[in-house]
Amino acid sequence: MADGAMTTTFLAVIGGASLLAVTARRLRPSDRLPALEGWALADRSLGPVWTWLLLGGTIFTAYTFTAVPGLAYGNGAPAFFAVPYTVIVCPLAFVLLSRLGEVARRHGYVTAADFVRGRYGSPPLALVVALTGILATMPYLALQLLGIRAVLTAGGVYPRGAAGDLVMVALFAGLAVATYRHGLRAPAVISALKAVAVFVSLTAVCWLVLRRLGGPGPVFEGAARRLGGTDVAHSPLVLTAAQQPAYATLALGSALALLMYPHVLTAGFAADGPRTLRKVAVALPAWTALLALFGFLGVAALAAGVRAPAGGAEAAVPMLVDRLMPGPLAGLVFAAITVGALVPAAVMSIAAATSFVRNVYVEYVQPTATPKRQVRIAKAVSLTAKAGAVAFVFGLRDQDAVNLQLLGGVWILQIFPAVAVGLFTGRLHPRALLAGWAAGMAAGTVLVVRGGFSSIVTLGFGPLEVYAGLAALLLNLTVAVTGTAALERLGVPRGADTTDLPSRLTVRRPRTTGANHP
Repeated sequence: MADGAMTTTFLAVIGGASLLAVTARRLRPSDRLPALEGWALADRSLGPVWTWLLLGGTIFTAYTFTAVPGLAYGNGAPAFFAVPYTVIVCPLAFVLLSRLGEVARRHGYVTAADFVRGRYGSPPLALVVALTGILATMPYLALQLLGIRAVLTAGGVYPRGAAGDLVMVALFAGLAVATYRHGLRAPAVISALKAVAVFVSLTAVCWLVLRRLGGPGPVFEGAARRLGGTDVAHSPLVLTAAQQPAYATLALGSALALLMYPHVLTAGFAADGPRTLRKVAVALPAWTALLALFGFLGVAALAAGVRAPAGGAEAAVPMLVDRLMPGPLAGLVFAAITVGALVPAAVMSIAAATSFVRNVYVEYVQPTATPKRQVRIAKAVSLTAKAGAVAFVFGLRDQDAVNLQLLGGVWILQIFPAVAVGLFTGRLHPRALLAGWAAGMAAGTVLVVRGGFSSIVTLGFGPLEVYAGLAALLLNLTVAVTGTAALERLGVPRGADTTDLPSRLTVRRPRTTGANHP
């Protein structure tokens, strides 16, 4: 059960996050007329510091901070795929995100589907890109709630029964109001508190764990014994040769998929230019180091003899914190992880709403919608997305959300050819890209479901295990390339390319003043 000091610290940090969110607009008021670009992208005005805070706070979610140590606690070495995966993201962001951000800024694109619409002149292809993004985002949003509930339950901060549900609703209600009013500026300012709280609390926790358990050596040796090994070298803390293909393909596929998620692109598009995005990509490994330390805490929980409930390995680190930390520090850790969920949840709801308005509502329902009406509809959809996530968490099993999120990662990877490859060549035919997308979606879904909702699957020939999303992407690309060749031979016309994308984009150096404010 939580003590008074823990609860007081927890409520103080959450209250600070709420206060920051409510006052977000005052930090940089906009004199422009209401427009979707202003609400969803903070007028594309974020400088390097705010972009680093927002992008890092969006990519590294509360669920990540509980799932990775939980996987390390239950399975050992395979959990650490998240470290090379997020390292691979950095050079990809340096190249892809900065290039796509410049194109979006030049043409006023707000979503990836806007770029696809302009690049290929194909409304159907843009529609499937938008719907795939929304479909993949919704279970990811629900997982932020699950991360909060798992952490607070393990720490004794989450009340049982209806009272706990009311706490969850209250947390998201405050977030919903702030996001409704201020758009992306709300999670931008909360991301500053998230970074401070997470970096400070995690550093303190790791220092105390190493001091209590005798250093890294005893931690890994104790964890190896708990996992059934005689020493670290002969335990699940070290990858076997059979595990390496799955580990490598999961890291690579996850990195490629991450930059296709609408919430990551939304955070990137809010930057004030490609130069800012390149600076941020260079600095993102600081967040990766944070994730590695969380994974280490999963190993430490094993060494400390923490007994997580069956099927609830994600509770191992909160239980470790509750056992070893003084009340105020434990409250800070739990609050940091909770705030860590609020930032990506807000950006996810904004991204899903923006994709719906730009690529479904305006394209197919109300083409003459004014900018003011687009903002109004986006705000309503963002509220609906949050309410849907809350209802999903309360109405379905936790495992259902996890299964759908696994599928979402496989699905979002299937828009990579249309978006990422399209940044460098327009040779692929939009109809072939549609066919490749359909093949990849079907194959990826079948592989994951057939494997019992595991993203690591065998392909039916030999014992080799690989990431299902990457296997589906290879099929997707194969269909797109061969389909393009066939359609060109048949002389099937393609849509007009309105992006005027050169082989190399020039870096425009002019910057707006005061760009470091959301």
